[in-house]
Amino acid sequence: MSGHEVPPGAAVGRALAHESAALHVTGQALYTDDLGVRMAGLLHAWPVGSPHAHARVLSLDVSPALHVQGVARVLTRADVPGVNDAGVKGDEPLFPEEVMFVGHAVCWVLADSEDAARQGAAAVQVTYEPLPSLISLREAMDASSFQGAQSTLRRGDVTVGFAQAAHVFEGEFELGGQEHFYLETHASLAHVDESGQVFIQCSTQHPSETQDITAHVLGLDANEVTVQCLRMGGGFGGKEMQPHGFAAIAALGAVLTGRPVRLRLNRTLDLTMTGKRHPFHAAWTAGFDADGRFTALQVQLTSDGGWSLDLSEPVMARALCHVDNAYFIPHVEARGRIARTNKTSQTAFRGFGGPQGMLVVEDLLGRVAPLLGLDPHELRQRNFYRPGECTPYGQPVRHAERLETIWTELLASSDFHARRDQVAAFNAAHEHVKRGLAVTPVKFGISFNFTAYNQAGALVHVYKDGSVLVNHGGTEMGQGLHTKMLQVAATALGVPLASVRLAPTRTDKVPNTSATAASSGADLNGGAVKDACDQIRARLSEVAAGRLAVHPDDVRFEAGRVFPLGHPERGLTFRELVHDAYHRRTQLWAAGFYRTPDLHWDREAMQGEPFKYFSYGASVTEVELDGFTGAYRVLRADLLHDVGDSLSPLIDLGQVEGGYLQGLGWLTLEELKWDESTGAGRGRLLTQAASTYKLPSLSELPADFRAALLRQATETGVVYGSKAVGEPPLMLAISAREAIRAACAAFGPPGTPTLLASPATPEAAFWALHAARTPSPPDAPRATEGVQT
Repeated sequence: MSGHEVPPGAAVGRALAHESAALHVTGQALYTDDLGVRMAGLLHAWPVGSPHAHARVLSLDVSPALHVQGVARVLTRADVPGVNDAGVKGDEPLFPEEVMFVGHAVCWVLADSEDAARQGAAAVQVTYEPLPSLISLREAMDASSFQGAQSTLRRGDVTVGFAQAAHVFEGEFELGGQEHFYLETHASLAHVDESGQVFIQCSTQHPSETQDITAHVLGLDANEVTVQCLRMGGGFGGKEMQPHGFAAIAALGAVLTGRPVRLRLNRTLDLTMTGKRHPFHAAWTAGFDADGRFTALQVQLTSDGGWSLDLSEPVMARALCHVDNAYFIPHVEARGRIARTNKTSQTAFRGFGGPQGMLVVEDLLGRVAPLLGLDPHELRQRNFYRPGECTPYGQPVRHAERLETIWTELLASSDFHARRDQVAAFNAAHEHVKRGLAVTPVKFGISFNFTAYNQAGALVHVYKDGSVLVNHGGTEMGQGLHTKMLQVAATALGVPLASVRLAPTRTDKVPNTSATAASSGADLNGGAVKDACDQIRARLSEVAAGRLAVHPDDVRFEAGRVFPLGHPERGLTFRELVHDAYHRRTQLWAAGFYRTPDLHWDREAMQGEPFKYFSYGASVTEVELDGFTGAYRVLRADLLHDVGDSLSPLIDLGQVEGGYLQGLGWLTLEELKWDESTGAGRGRLLTQAASTYKLPSLSELPADFRAALLRQATETGVVYGSKAVGEPPLMLAISAREAIRAACAAFGPPGTPTLLASPATPEAAFWALHAARTPSPPDAPRATEGVQT
């Protein structure tokens, strides 16, 4: 049976609740910080953070902290037995001599209680020499403060493309970052057993890398450190790289004191110390022919990487690979560079640069559509990829026809054309309230850009009673990965779902795993789990063939029974078969492995086929905007997304809806603000709590919210024909931003381009509609509008 064929009565494809849903809603689900209450002699860690955005540490006196009752030890640079660095690039000292952002920890206090640790941290005396700092992305660009590689993606010759264009436009665009704001903040819990084995419970998306970094800091081999992730209360990319240093601190404290150490950031510390989605600046020039089709695009992307590289280079690479989104552009030159600022080290966030790249081209199209005399939805559709066309990096766009299918189905199901007329009638009848309606597509590549990461392992045990235990390298952060792995294992072995259990993710069970990221968790780990189950099933088929007097290929496993093809009445139970196999000394466990085939990527040339496939989707959003305040409501959102043959439809629909809402927050509401003054607070994050950092709530939900999965969308070559769903739906929210633009434009004369900040907060919408009401005079240069003809 091939990887995409689903047997009758299979567990995959069934609409199931999340495997831990009951634990979540009853408050019984355990997270990393909950596990520490069971440990005797637990120490609590608290940082001594820098008040300066950039400064040299001249002296550090920890002795006052040691006089605070309950303080056991203060960890400093001198305590590190291995490498004093927690980054994969070697640019993130765990105990810095030069602090690079406000909140940068210079040492950590360990105490019997969190209160004592905080008091001890306050007692530590540090002398700093303040140094010049760069806070905003614009400041860094003006100072030519860059770090890491600068990449260029090319196809054709943009000079030729612009010469062929009937219209050439240029503009600039800045888009903001985003805080992950996962419910569970960063947490690590470490202890050392009697043999010297370091054991770390950690809220991490990448246990193997947490293991590697911690081992380097401690001067140990990887086999002396075990990392476990039971579950996370959200991650969104923020726990891919950033947990490693916190785990290393907890482990170092446990090694030096012989006591378990708990490190959990409160919300303010988490916001202050950890990275965000990268803000971007884009400067672009675009050419179009007389029919509104792209002839060329030239773009310079600059991201704000913060004080160190973290994952900024691959984030930029993915942004460059998605600057085309769903559109064929004959001539492309896209350059990317990473600014260095004195802020937290920006990191992975759902979409990993893809949303920023897509937003650039979608903003561009929204701005130039009026100048081309085209409806924005028509301009977008004219530029869609067609079958046989390739991306600028040389990858064929497989199933490109699905873009048209999704677009056509969604326009029909959302009643787009009739509603567009209704919106126009509403706007004509209302002077101070306007509505906007927009539709946008998504094309998102699935796989890690770095080919080596596209691998996974699993360990599956079948016990003598027929029950099954699954270990795999992916981590559960609420996205439903464990639920899908249970369904894959139950389907592959032909047993009831109730017979299968999952073990926590541990590095001593499945080693050398990749991060649960890039939307590849189900593809990679599902492939590995299925491989392990297929090995066991093949062995059991040999045993069953002897019992049933048939060829092994004619043995069927369904619903806990094993029988000859076409003769279910002649079978035996799975449990009976396993019992028999055990007495025949048949191996009842298997290590599975999967690596995504046919991938290749030249990072220097920015050419190759880095993605297994593309995930497609589209959304229609309608908003209503108040002309006096800029406040708006999302009246309705219609989403249609391609997930292949869904492994778990309820889980996938939840991801589609949740992704849209998180994207809605990024694009319309969530605004990170830093103190850019020259005063003592320079570099301080001003949005340090939910009171100042505005997150989507029930009031931001679309009043009418409709999400659906594309039917008849089997993806060959992946586990049971499914496709990834984690990241792509976030970009569906771009239609909300474009609907706000349309509503703003409705306050002015037709044909005027409308510039809209990102995030498009009510304040930003107010200024955009104000500009639409008072457009520049006809003889004013288009440069003042950010668009030139």
